[in-house]
Amino acid sequence: MSRPISVLAVCGTRPDAIKMAPVVRALREHPAFAVRLIATGQHREMLDQVLRLFDLTPDVDLNIMTPHQTLTEITLRTLEGLDRVLRETPAEVVLAQGDTTTTFVAALAAFYHKIPFGHVEAGLRTYDKYQPFPEEMNRRLTAPIAEFHFAPTETARQNLLREGIPAARIWVTGNTGIDAVQWVAGQPLPSADPALQRVLSHTGRVLLLTTHRRENWGEPMTAIARAARELLERFDDLLLLAPMHRNPIVRQSLVPILGDHPRAVLTEPLDYAPFVHAMRRADVILTDSGGVQEEAPAFGKPILVLRETTERPEGVEAGAAKLVGTDPARIVQETARLLTDPDAYAQMARAVNPYGDGRAAERIRKILLQELRSETHT
Repeated sequence: MSRPISVLAVCGTRPDAIKMAPVVRALREHPAFAVRLIATGQHREMLDQVLRLFDLTPDVDLNIMTPHQTLTEITLRTLEGLDRVLRETPAEVVLAQGDTTTTFVAALAAFYHKIPFGHVEAGLRTYDKYQPFPEEMNRRLTAPIAEFHFAPTETARQNLLREGIPAARIWVTGNTGIDAVQWVAGQPLPSADPALQRVLSHTGRVLLLTTHRRENWGEPMTAIARAARELLERFDDLLLLAPMHRNPIVRQSLVPILGDHPRAVLTEPLDYAPFVHAMRRADVILTDSGGVQEEAPAFGKPILVLRETTERPEGVEAGAAKLVGTDPARIVQETARLLTDPDAYAQMARAVNPYGDGRAAERIRKILLQELRSETHT
C-alpha cells in the first residue's frame, strides 16, 4: 500500500487563501495526499474569514502579524517560522501561490531544506521591479527556486520560458482564483450588512472601487478618490461602493474626499463571499487589485485598472480590462464612456475570460500525482 505524499501548503494573505483553498481542498479529496496547511498570518482578519468560508483550519498558524510591520520584519518572522515547521515536520513538496512575501519566503525555506517547491500562479510579470512593489520581485525571485511552475495562462508560460525555466517544469493550469470565485458565487449569500444590502438593492448603476497598492499610496490614491467623486456628481443614478483596506494610509486618501457624499458607500473590507456578490452587482469596476482583474471577467464586468502596468495583460488583450492609471481625467473619461456608450460597454462585458475554466486545482492535483508518485511512496 502506498503511503501518502506529504504536502505543505502555505498561505499568508487573503488572496493566498482564496487561491490556495481550491488546491488544498482538491488534494485532501484524494487519498494519495496528506496535506498540512500553514498560515503565516501576514494578513489576519482577512485571512481568517476566507479560511472559514472554505472550511479550512490551519494545522499551524505562525501568527506573524504585528502593528505597522515592515517588509523586513514580515520576511524574517515568516522565514524563522517556516524553518521551524519544516524541521519538525518535513514535507515532500511545499506549495504556495502568487506574489506575496509569504510565497517568496516559503520558496526560500523549501530551498534551504532541499524540498521541491510548487509555485501556483507562476509566471506573471510586469518587468518593472517596483510595479507592483514588492510583488513583482517576489515572483521573479521565486521562479528560479521552484520545481513546479503552475502557470495560469500561456502568456505566463512564455514569460517563464524566456527566463530559462525548462519547458518540462511548466504546466498551464488556468488560475485557481477562477475555481474559487465560481464556487463562492454558487453559494447562498449570508445575511448582508446594511451597507452591502443598500448596494444590492440599488435600482441605478453601481461603481465598485478597490484600491490599496503601495505604489498608489498618497497623491495617486487621492486622485483616484477625486475621480470617483466627479463621477458621482456627473451621474445621478450612480452609487459607489468602496470597501476600504484597513491600512490608514488608504483611508486618509479616500475618506476626506468621498466620506460625505450621499451615494458613496465606504465600508470596512468585505468578506470574500459578500465581495463576490458585490462584483456581480457592479456595472463597472475600478481597481488596482490583481485578483479582481481575474475574477470580474467571470461575471462579464468591465474593469478599469488603476495602474500603469499589469502583470495580468491577458485581460487587457482580451478586451475585458483597460489600463487607465491614476490620472483623474482619464479615469473619469473611460468610466463615463462605459456608462454612456452601450456598444463600448458590451464589447468589454462580452470578452472571453482568459484566466481559466474553474478546473485549475484538479489539474494541479493530477500533475503532482504524476510527478511525485513513485516507488519511494510504496
